[in-house]
Amino acid sequence: MPTNTVDNSPTRLMDGAITAALLAAVREQRPLVHHITNSVTINDCANITISAGAAPVMAEAAEEVADMVAAAGALVLNIGTLSAAQVDAMLIAGRRANDLGVPVVLDPVGAGATPFRTATVRRLLDALDIAVLKGNAGEIGVLAGTGGSVRGVDSGGVTGDPVETARECARATGTVVAMTGAVDVVTDGKRVYLVKNGNPAMDRLSGTGCMAASVTGAFVAVADDCAVASAAALAAFGRAGERAAAGARGPYSFRTALFDELAGLTFEDLAGHARVEEPYGV
Repeated sequence: MPTNTVDNSPTRLMDGAITAALLAAVREQRPLVHHITNSVTINDCANITISAGAAPVMAEAAEEVADMVAAAGALVLNIGTLSAAQVDAMLIAGRRANDLGVPVVLDPVGAGATPFRTATVRRLLDALDIAVLKGNAGEIGVLAGTGGSVRGVDSGGVTGDPVETARECARATGTVVAMTGAVDVVTDGKRVYLVKNGNPAMDRLSGTGCMAASVTGAFVAVADDCAVASAAALAAFGRAGERAAAGARGPYSFRTALFDELAGLTFEDLAGHARVEEPYGV
């Protein structure tokens, strides 16, 4: 999580009904979310997608990804356990998704940790039209070129203001950037949303970043505005984390509760507790 403070400008609160309505749309439409993701968290990503109300498919064979993404509402690419063959499959699926207008969410896990990871993310950004780049502060700082540190796949934070780092990354890449941390920052380079839902327990469990990308994929599949959808997805996931932490005894009871709370999250609860701020003057 970033240790820097975020923008202190006056803010307005996004209507929680917007976030809740998007969650309701996911549950009503049950979009298929095609994942090419990492082997460490693949089961958690599938189950959090189901808990959000969408349908997951985990397919990465180059021989079938173009056909699979044709049936999907969103494509989530995650480089957590990276291989050259997986990158080839991502490019095939991503190009087909672009041709069909299927939004692509890219999770640049560990960008900055090794040259291979960083070069792979840049290759995907150059070759594909990425709708949402969802990463932690260190990853986004590296990709923005403004300074960020990554240890393995964990964020070491950014050297400057996180809001400006995220905005610079959005401008440089032409994507919506969703930078997760103590306060999530979502921006298209102009608009900024600060998502203040969540709980520190989410940072102590492997896979929550990957799961956040899956939930984001479910939300962008049913929305035209990827920035609003990404902010809503992170608010819903964060609210589930808040509720899960209330009764958890440790990391694994929290993990179980996280799925349960997202699956059981009501329109009224999310509308009343979503905390998405829009700063003035940024």
